[in-house]
Amino acid sequence: MTRLDELKQHLVPGKVYRRADLTRWTSSVDRDLRKLLDAGELTKLSGGVYMRPKTTSFGRAPASDRDLVEAFLKDKRFLLLTPNAYNALGVGATQLYNEAVVYNRKRHGRFKLGSRVYDFRMKPEFPAIATKEFLLVDLVNNLKRLAEDESQVLERTRVVARELDQEALRQAADDYGGVRAKKFFRDVLAEMKAIDG
Repeated sequence: MTRLDELKQHLVPGKVYRRADLTRWTSSVDRDLRKLLDAGELTKLSGGVYMRPKTTSFGRAPASDRDLVEAFLKDKRFLLLTPNAYNALGVGATQLYNEAVVYNRKRHGRFKLGSRVYDFRMKPEFPAIATKEFLLVDLVNNLKRLAEDESQVLERTRVVARELDQEALRQAADDYGGVRAKKFFRDVLAEMKAIDG
């Protein structure tokens, strides 16, 4: 068995690798990378990020977003979401977006990884999981970036806010809201408190 065949045995179809990951199995990383790329055994997704292609009955499967972003950032601490998640909140958001947003602590900017564009946004704080309360706050934070009717969405957001856990919503606004979102939710929560007496 050649050294290259031995290296191929370690590469799992559909898995994403950084160049540095391959140094565990070869001392000639660049030469072996070139051979694997030329043979179609690896696909380059971004600078220093590669994937072992996985073939399904529908053709080649793309890398999972989570694995791809984790390899790119060299970090597991990020929140991956798409603005399409706002559509499920019931606030009148209906646009479909073909871009994923990645909240993280390392990179900022738009990067094409594989065939998809990711919008990396550096944030000091973000939750591990996107709750409805977080998504509502995030929607108000990003309303200017969206192709939605702002006044209509904000009016529906007031209604939806009444249906959510008030303490969780207040905490999400305090922890993750920008200036506009903090003021908006402070006013909404104050109105609700006055109504409830």
